[in-house]
Amino acid sequence: MEIHLQTDSEKGTITIQDTGIGMTQEELVSNLGTIARSGSKAFLDALQSQAEASSKIIGQFGVGFYSAFMVADKVEVYSQSAESGSPGYHWSSDGSGMFEIAEASGVRPGTKIIIHLKEECKEFANEDRVKNVVTKYSNFISFPLFLNGRRLNTLQALWMMDSKEIGEWQHEEFYRFIAQAYDKPRYTLHYKTDAPLNIRSIFYVPEMKPSMFDVSRELGSSVALYSRKILIQTKATDILPKWLRFVRGVVDSEDIPLNLSRELLQESTLIRKLRDVLQKRLIKFFIDQSKKDPEKYAKFFEDYGLFMREGIVTIAEQDVKEDIAKLLRYESSALPAGQLTSLTEYASRMQAGSRNIYYLCAPNRHLAEHSPYFEAMKKKDMEVLFCYEQFDELTLLHLREFDKKKLISVETDIVVDHYKEEKFEESRPAAERLTEKEAEELMAWMRNALGSRVTNVKVTPRLDTHPAMITVLEMGAARHFLRMQQLAKTNEERAQILQPTLEINTGHALIKKLNQLRVSQPDLAQLLLDQIYENAMIAAGLNDDPRPMLADTRALMKGNSDCTCSKRMETIES
Repeated sequence: MEIHLQTDSEKGTITIQDTGIGMTQEELVSNLGTIARSGSKAFLDALQSQAEASSKIIGQFGVGFYSAFMVADKVEVYSQSAESGSPGYHWSSDGSGMFEIAEASGVRPGTKIIIHLKEECKEFANEDRVKNVVTKYSNFISFPLFLNGRRLNTLQALWMMDSKEIGEWQHEEFYRFIAQAYDKPRYTLHYKTDAPLNIRSIFYVPEMKPSMFDVSRELGSSVALYSRKILIQTKATDILPKWLRFVRGVVDSEDIPLNLSRELLQESTLIRKLRDVLQKRLIKFFIDQSKKDPEKYAKFFEDYGLFMREGIVTIAEQDVKEDIAKLLRYESSALPAGQLTSLTEYASRMQAGSRNIYYLCAPNRHLAEHSPYFEAMKKKDMEVLFCYEQFDELTLLHLREFDKKKLISVETDIVVDHYKEEKFEESRPAAERLTEKEAEELMAWMRNALGSRVTNVKVTPRLDTHPAMITVLEMGAARHFLRMQQLAKTNEERAQILQPTLEINTGHALIKKLNQLRVSQPDLAQLLLDQIYENAMIAAGLNDDPRPMLADTRALMKGNSDCTCSKRMETIES
């Protein structure tokens, strides 16, 4: 069983010949005498075992045959049936609705079609043009396919083979073909199933780290969609969700009809169902790989973690978000630096009755461990995830909860509202803190001195080594908003949007000194308060440019006769 193609660019003809079952005179009249009548479908209907035969039938012959007249002014068909004693026949038509048929001698068993191209369409008889089309759409059909005597389809359809029969070199060769790449696959998933859909697929994750071009959401999927080894779409943008666009591969499903309009793929219920099945299988595959080789997975997450974060942000269904969240990895205050953990592992270490998973976003571990927001959590020996990437905050805000546990930033005021389960107590004795009356008077003065820069000033038991900190309702969302909108350049503008609260540690030396200066040296006290406020805003990540505060720092140093830090100040300014 073979298919041979011949091109003649001078005559402007394309010849397609097979060694199949051919047709009798009646079949020629029946199949080719009616436009768009499918002889292939009638053949299948006549068989008892359609399931087995359907995988061998490529398309609906009548429909495809008459498309030839779009570029041809004449089509000839020579055919001889495989039935014993059948003569050969010659069928011809100019596409006007009339045809001629007669017996012919010298006809081989099978069917031969000669397409006589119109003058303006002779480019289609170019050998390279035919080769490109055939290689793109029919490179994996089961039968040997020859063009002008040379075989075209030398690559095997690996996704239809048994995974045990495929060598690593075959996967590398196939990956380079379908991905148009030169590296190797770092992960390979060969997935077959018959329920709930018939799926034969192979997926690859490139070894090379994705470029900014690969990250672009406009790029779309690089997975090819086939039906019975016939290409439907080179890049089926809807076969996988957007966040999995880094995956390369092939999906083949006999459940997808070959005549399905490519424009309707996006709206197809079948395609949506197929996408859900493949997404779940790929997530499970990555989870399995993370357990099998954690170090290799850690490198994969470092290179491709942005896509998983995007999936959580862009997908609406909470159960899917939580499935993707199983792929996230972070450092933890409970583990050595450099060791990563998952949300699932964090949950497994939680004490009985705990309902919250805590995290802190910071540029690096050193800043996280020395953050004022981490102080109280460390004091209570509570585990905190350290998130270093810019989009981690946005990701966890969209995730909201995991395994029925709320995701809480330690920068949020967790003492109030529905986060009351974590009670923080003062570690300093009362004698080392301002009295209640002193604290009230100081806070009243601070509210007046700071004006619209804060919504409130209050005492917090969460701090030990830091004098103060800023809290807002949703710190991560506030930072993201300021970054995206590039608004609030002044303290007043920031405060109007954020409505921050300044929480003070009444046992800290600076706060106690501030309480003394507000009476004895109010101007110097104002400078010190401004410095404390700006430091707290910087620690909260709500002021990315600390340069404007240098003048205030210089004035504060000049106003304090005991200060010996001028050289340090010069270093800061430089």
